[in-house]
Amino acid sequence: MVAARLRRFRFLRTTASAVAFASLFIVPFILPGAANAGTLKGFAKNGTSGKPAAGVEIILIQLQGGMQPVANTKTDAQGHFTFDNPGIGTAPMLVRAVYNGINFHEPVPPNKTDVEVDVFEPSKDPKTITVPSRVVFFQPNGATLIVGEEYSIQNSSAPPQAYFRADGNFEFALPPQAKLQQVAAAGPAGMPVVQAPIEKKDNHYAIAYAFRPGSSTVRFSYEIPYPNNSATVNVPTSYLTGRLLVVAPPTMQVSGGELQLGGQDQGMNIYGRENVAVGTVLAINVSGTAPPPQDANSGAETPKEAADARSSEPQAGANIQQVPGRLDVLKWPLVGGFVMVFALLAFLIARKPMAVTTVASLPNAAAYDSAAPVPAKVKSALANVDAEVGNSLDGLKERLFRLELRHQAGTISEEDYAAERARAEKVLRDLVRG
Repeated sequence: MVAARLRRFRFLRTTASAVAFASLFIVPFILPGAANAGTLKGFAKNGTSGKPAAGVEIILIQLQGGMQPVANTKTDAQGHFTFDNPGIGTAPMLVRAVYNGINFHEPVPPNKTDVEVDVFEPSKDPKTITVPSRVVFFQPNGATLIVGEEYSIQNSSAPPQAYFRADGNFEFALPPQAKLQQVAAAGPAGMPVVQAPIEKKDNHYAIAYAFRPGSSTVRFSYEIPYPNNSATVNVPTSYLTGRLLVVAPPTMQVSGGELQLGGQDQGMNIYGRENVAVGTVLAINVSGTAPPPQDANSGAETPKEAADARSSEPQAGANIQQVPGRLDVLKWPLVGGFVMVFALLAFLIARKPMAVTTVASLPNAAAYDSAAPVPAKVKSALANVDAEVGNSLDGLKERLFRLELRHQAGTISEEDYAAERARAEKVLRDLVRG
């Protein structure tokens, strides 16, 4: 389901500043005694043949400092390998297996000392992958319009193979006058990896990324001029798409492209269209501004709002079976400073048993009142944030997103923004330690 895929979304590492910001959270993870090398035992398997992958180059990568290789080795005849490194078991790390010139990654969360990484035989056949769904998100940003897109990629090859071409195996086109901001791809493990775009002609781009068997995603964002708060966005279609979702705030008007309004979720309007053919150019007319500050800074839904959202029914022709649960996938073009934080948290909680619910029980946020001193005029806002977060990591993520929106919209002073962010940083540190 599209909604289930969106709920598994993890934020991207987009800028060097995000990496520097993430280092604030990595340092506290290094516990006393981390100077003693930990041991990681691994096994590499050829997912195509089902046999051990012998003689494969294995690289250990630390995430602190921007994905720095710290050790390398090769698998033995039985596919086994071992690393000794101080970061193993104390900080999130990454294992990269290089097979036939293709990189295959497997995350290594803290407290984990064994890992299995699968490699696959390569395929250059474009029919190896399909595109079940695509999401397009519009967000006004002054004189420009930010557009974020995500493609869901499915590899159901039999026998299982990895689809890859060094000259670019996933292509996409941008509207005229659009300026590409960033591109990232994530495999079945859910870890986004920033990609270097291969520029073609006429605003066409490609990436060279190995799509492993299973579900993967490609995400990119771009900006286009938005004079007088209106534009016609000619969105090209490079792949046959089973379902297209277009998402915009309710302060915007969206029409054209044979889109049908399918309801509202999390205060965003959802439009849909089924089975978009290759080569189709969707002329989507958009106008309006970003939500006012009080919307971006509002708290949790009231019971009435929640009931109204649940009772929203798709109009005829929309055929939208399920609306994205939290719309996390749609927020990534707007979030820079908190990108790596949640990628690290994903590593840390990946192996912890927890129920799959909208709200996860966590220690009371009020226990973290010992944070650095906060200006008096911010304390009441922080208290409201603590209450609305509802002791939930998911809720805290929502608050951080709203804080970033307020900062980008200029509705919060730099002093208040820095104070609230410092508070959030300490809460996150303590949650991770817990």
